[in-house]
Amino acid sequence: MRLTSSLTMAGAVALALAACDRQEQAAGNAATTAEAREAAGDQTLAEGLGGDDSRFADALKSAGLDKTLAGPGPYTVLIPANAAFDKLPAGTMDNLNKPESRAQLTQLLTYHVLPGTILAEDIAKAIQNGGGKATLATMGGGTVTATREGDRVVLTDGAGGKAAITKADDKRSNGVIHRIDGVLAPAPA
Repeated sequence: MRLTSSLTMAGAVALALAACDRQEQAAGNAATTAEAREAAGDQTLAEGLGGDDSRFADALKSAGLDKTLAGPGPYTVLIPANAAFDKLPAGTMDNLNKPESRAQLTQLLTYHVLPGTILAEDIAKAIQNGGGKATLATMGGGTVTATREGDRVVLTDGAGGKAAITKADDKRSNGVIHRIDGVLAPAPA
């Protein structure tokens, strides 16, 4: 029964990613701007990850999502710094990188991917228009709530954890990267 649920979840995630490949859409209250698409860089989202992104890049490869993020997109990717992965309970990533945990790893990673190109300015406008918060839909089927705490944009995940955007608007040919200081998790099933 559990294997069937995992396979169903993996199939749903694959369908969601394929749907995003076919259409450009905004997440939640944030709008994709033509300006964002025009300002995109030459590299894809998957290219050039390394350094402080290496743990996320390794997880993408393990789940087979690196090829998706090399595709047409557009996507907005919330990439946790390597230090954010160090805050997870010991053995979490080792367990998720096992072949039998691929569906759970895919769910965690797609929770960090939003459909469309959403710049920091778009998120700020959505927060303002939403009366102090904006709900952003993820490719994993969940939502992340964006709010402001002083000058920082803070993302609250489905499990109640928080991560702040530390570096925004790293534009790529198929989307944009925002670096965050925590690993986001979907709501417990």
